Amino acid sequence: MNNFGRFFILCLFLAGIVNSAMAQRTITGKVTSVGEGSALPGVNVVVKGSTIGTSTDAEGQYSLGVPSGTVTLTFSFIGLEPQDITVSAGRSVVNVEMAESATELNQVVVTGYNQTQRKDVIGSITSLKSEKFKDIPVVGVDQALQGQAAGVQVSQSSGTPGGGISIRIRGNTSISASNRPLFIVDGVPVYTGAVSGRDFGGQSDNALAIINPNDIESIDVLKDASAKAIYGSRGANGVVIITTKRGRNNKTTITADVQRGITEIIKRPSLLNATQLLELQREAVTNAGQDPDKQGLIPGVTDGVNTNWIDAILRQGVLQQYQISAAGGNDRTRFYMSGNVRDEEGVQLNNRFTRYSGALNLDHKATSKLNLGANINLSLSKNDRVKGDNFLDGVYSGAIKSLPFYAPFNEQGQLYGPNSVGYAGFPNFNPVAQAVLPRFTTYGLKILTGVNADYEIMKNLRFRTKFSMDYNNAEEDQYESSGTAIGGYLQSVGGKGYGVYITNTVFTLINSNVLTYYLSLNDRHHFNALVGNEIIHTQARSSSVSGRLFPSDDFTYINSAGTVDAGGSFYDQNGLLSFFGEIKYDFDDRFLLGITSRYDGSSRFGQNRRFGLFPSVSAGWRISQEKFMETVPFISDLKLRGSFGFTGNERIGNYQFLGTWASATYNGATGVGPANLSNPNLQWERTREANIGIDAAFWDGRFTVTADAYSNLTDNLLFAEPIPLTTGFGSIQGNIGKISNKGLELTLSSVNVDGAVRWNTDLNLTRNINNVQSLANQDTLFRGYTGNGVGGTNAVLQGSPLGTFWGLKFLGVDPATGDAIYEDVNGDGRISPEDGQVIGNAQPKLFGGLTNKVSFKGFDLSVFFQFMYGNKILNFTNTALVNTGADLQTNQSTIALRRWKQEGDITDVPRYVSGDTYNNYLSSRFLEDGSYLRLKNLSFGYNLPVRWAAKAKLSSVRVFASGTNLWTLTAYSGPDPEVSTLDGSTTAQGIDFFTLPQVKTMILGVTVKF
Repeated sequence: MNNFGRFFILCLFLAGIVNSAMAQRTITGKVTSVGEGSALPGVNVVVKGSTIGTSTDAEGQYSLGVPSGTVTLTFSFIGLEPQDITVSAGRSVVNVEMAESATELNQVVVTGYNQTQRKDVIGSITSLKSEKFKDIPVVGVDQALQGQAAGVQVSQSSGTPGGGISIRIRGNTSISASNRPLFIVDGVPVYTGAVSGRDFGGQSDNALAIINPNDIESIDVLKDASAKAIYGSRGANGVVIITTKRGRNNKTTITADVQRGITEIIKRPSLLNATQLLELQREAVTNAGQDPDKQGLIPGVTDGVNTNWIDAILRQGVLQQYQISAAGGNDRTRFYMSGNVRDEEGVQLNNRFTRYSGALNLDHKATSKLNLGANINLSLSKNDRVKGDNFLDGVYSGAIKSLPFYAPFNEQGQLYGPNSVGYAGFPNFNPVAQAVLPRFTTYGLKILTGVNADYEIMKNLRFRTKFSMDYNNAEEDQYESSGTAIGGYLQSVGGKGYGVYITNTVFTLINSNVLTYYLSLNDRHHFNALVGNEIIHTQARSSSVSGRLFPSDDFTYINSAGTVDAGGSFYDQNGLLSFFGEIKYDFDDRFLLGITSRYDGSSRFGQNRRFGLFPSVSAGWRISQEKFMETVPFISDLKLRGSFGFTGNERIGNYQFLGTWASATYNGATGVGPANLSNPNLQWERTREANIGIDAAFWDGRFTVTADAYSNLTDNLLFAEPIPLTTGFGSIQGNIGKISNKGLELTLSSVNVDGAVRWNTDLNLTRNINNVQSLANQDTLFRGYTGNGVGGTNAVLQGSPLGTFWGLKFLGVDPATGDAIYEDVNGDGRISPEDGQVIGNAQPKLFGGLTNKVSFKGFDLSVFFQFMYGNKILNFTNTALVNTGADLQTNQSTIALRRWKQEGDITDVPRYVSGDTYNNYLSSRFLEDGSYLRLKNLSFGYNLPVRWAAKAKLSSVRVFASGTNLWTLTAYSGPDPEVSTLDGSTTAQGIDFFTLPQVKTMILGVTVKF
């Protein structure tokens, strides 16, 4: 080509460039979130139908050159609703507000040691974002799950702040081992047991209460074998994976949150006043054939004093919480940090829970191949406890039982003590004194920290290593003065005070190493594989000392005690060595396959069974991707999935496989003797799990359905296996018996209205059937309390669910005599323990939650109901409060007002007869329907317009009001159907024995972003 030709081509090229430049224009704008108005970085902005595009910067700003004329811009970001905006030729600025996507198919879900998109999940996993519980003033992360996830049953054991929470995922799988799920926070398995070494009347404290829920980004609940098998011998009870908030490539955002409100008990028990109780006592003595005016039969009192002891020991509590956090970063380093103070004044006098927490998460891109990360969560707590529940000297229980004839203070305003003059006949106890005089303080410390490195060895091949620690410490400082029941009355103490000091430390060190590889072939075959190993080492130490005979109540620490004669120390450890692997295959976005396995070795089991394999396989078919589904356009996504595999439970005490020796005393000589027999074949409980499910989304995600059916069978139950007494022992720790759980789960989500007004509804329902399939023998095992004449209240019985109640069947009251009628099962003409039978169970037939959220412009309203149906509650409190054997030293419930009084009365309360226990036998008379529907949370908020906030140099401002436990519909006669006297017990479920009810909370809050 000659020079002229080259010149001509160059001219054409330049002309094209000039023409193209003249035909283009630039559109700029800012992308923000709906409501909050905060900038959204990383949003994709593309000219529809072309490859022209860009993304927003850290300020949410973008600038894009587009062809002249009318164009359509598409704005998209994972988790946000995409938007198509038509831009006319004369328009150059386009600002966009983006809302959360109605569909969750593109949301990231944490699945063990990896992540995947919701649409590719083939296991049974429920995910919760922090928005679900941000306005609910929960203490711990376990409370945040209540009513929010199908298959997850959460109950707060009592209304004590910082108290225990019972959580079960797909039922109870064990009789004697732990039934709590495994909690993982940022990849670290965390300790979830009680921090303190002493429970108070069956109620323990809660280690999860000292993790700040406001630092949580998301919660993923793994429920079937395909999701849990990666955790092997720890996965049988389900796995809860918690991901905390992290920084973003964005300018630093500072958020301040303030909440303040009040707490009150949801319902007070209804008790007799002094006049009513005196009348009942005289009647009971008369029915016994005695003279009520005879001295000593009835305390020498009148109804001139009428104390409401419940009001005397309760108060309106104050709840306050303050948090400030900062998040931000650049393309190299991102950070999130927060500080939080939560202070909750309990409704009982002298009861308070205070928590100080802080978090720091760092992510740093050291090189193009190496990423580094670190996290630390630190919590300090102070828990001022009071004795409660079934403690003989409990505050709430004592107030219920105390006689109204007496007062807490004398004429000089001084508290009556156990030996006070003028308190003759009083049962050596003053509930108000028991509340305010002792000191039961627990100081808690939890440190959760870790560092990790992520290195790209080659394209799609990465190695990640993480070193972590979970540290828990509790110090208990206790003193009961001479004015309390123990410190002033117990003979072994000497009436001069009693002090206890306990320390308890549990820490876990973890190292995990994971190699992941991703391979794509022809854009149709996708492989995702990982292999790894994990080493976990746990140590526990505790010590205690007690003292008595203090010089006065002004000297309250052990070094002032006249006698220090009791104490002890304890140490143990355990370890877990694991290897695991996972392969996931995706063909053409239609067929999904997953294979997972973990090989665990636990120091808790015998030499012959120390290692075990826990495999699973899962498969999915995305039907919506098939050609024939193109004729059904309203179905956005339809996926059928199934899984089968095995998980285990190794959470029992340490060294139980060993033949151990212990100190022993015989005939005044001290030595050692055998304590337990060895069992080298002791192994973990194993659960076989099968699950089939369906995920469907309609009308671009406006309506979604997730349904699961599962069948789980746990064998090798860890249990005390009976052996002949000729061995010198009654039992040996072994693996016997089977428990099954079968159930259905349904989750529905809908966007009912989507416009200026947006209305979402979420509903989840669960039906779980629990059954003890087999035991070492068919003898009924009683757990829990002892009933009058007929054994225990809870029975572990082959063919029945855990939580089964055992007792006499109450048939009513004989109108002629006023005596109870019980079913004579064996027909021998008398009522005896042999007439005991199954009278109900504590397992609900159905449970779940319903949430409705409505937003309009800057306003939002959330209404959350939580419910349980078909479960029974043993109102064991009424064995004392409707005690027809007339315990004259205990007040009675107003239920006693409908007692039988004369021939012909039709009632369900037998006559009162002093000293006669026949009418008070443990029977179905004390068993009630525990079903309830509870308005768990109601919150109303308002986001100030962005322009108003901007005038104050703020990014956004939100004010809100929130209330919890505001209303309950139930037939249960007790104050609260959601209680459990023995916190977290598997066998003794559904028992209400002087248990402090839940509290309702009403708060006002404001959230400000800078």
